[in-house]
Amino acid sequence: MARVRLSVAERREELLRAAIQQIETRGVAAVRIADVAAALGVSNALVLYHFSTKEKLVAGAFAYAAEDDLARLRKLLGRRTTALRRLRSAVRWYAPTGQAKGWRLWIEGWAVSLREPALREVARDLDKEWKAALAEVIAEGVAAGEFHCPDPSGAALRLTALLDGLAVQLTSYAGAVSRTAAQTWVDEALDRELGLPSETLSAQKR
Repeated sequence: MARVRLSVAERREELLRAAIQQIETRGVAAVRIADVAAALGVSNALVLYHFSTKEKLVAGAFAYAAEDDLARLRKLLGRRTTALRRLRSAVRWYAPTGQAKGWRLWIEGWAVSLREPALREVARDLDKEWKAALAEVIAEGVAAGEFHCPDPSGAALRLTALLDGLAVQLTSYAGAVSRTAAQTWVDEALDRELGLPSETLSAQKR
């Protein structure tokens, strides 16, 4: 059966989705251009036409994988409600106990980015976007008098560092920490960063 002719944008998206699947199956280090091509029944040359190197394909795949989650984050933080409620929703969703990005994919990506400049740049830029979005809403809550936080950027960094670290524990080391304990620590960390007593966040959950 003849393949449907795709636009350049559609073909790139198809290649990126296939690359994500191959990365999840084989790992970043083991995946090859040939694996992505074979998964779609196309030539290696076609893949290289759109992504001149494996490194650029992998970096593009990671960026593509994160975009839906970034869009969801922006939606949560843009809701018409208090800054505290928006932060709670976003942090709980982003947490490894929530429904955000595929943590296995990203943990491997972080490791590989130490050696791959293209992937490192993508990971760094995405990390900045997450932190900036959280810091902006923290600053909004401070301005509205909802809570006190003298350093919104620092708070966003500490929160995401905790979430990323817990993701490694939950994903890589089975039984190292329970999901319930991890979520409790995340909630408590948000309380501390915003200068809130624990019962304030508890009330927000009800």
